[in-house]
Amino acid sequence: MPTTKSELLQGTLDLLILKTLSAGAQHGYAIAQRIQERSADVLVVEEGSLYPALYRMEEKGWIAAEWGKSENNRRAKFYSLTRAGRKQLEEETALWERIVRAIGLVLKTA
Repeated sequence: MPTTKSELLQGTLDLLILKTLSAGAQHGYAIAQRIQERSADVLVVEEGSLYPALYRMEEKGWIAAEWGKSENNRRAKFYSLTRAGRKQLEEETALWERIVRAIGLVLKTA
């Protein structure tokens, strides 16, 4: 049955997180909300996918984490993009754009 919510394609979550953090440090819930809002509620990032991705990206050195207070004054871990993360964002964006062009070419052919 069709739904308005879509699961993320494998490999795109890192790109979306990196792009979201390029605007500045955010805590996990805010990252998920921003992705959902910017996708017009089509992409929903579940906690079970988000936090393992954040931990993996932190281990790779693409993001850094620091404890702070959220907008509702609760303790939260804030994630920010590192220099390596900015480089990874550029690389993944270029790859994604090539994939989108290639898929577009296939869809145009009869």
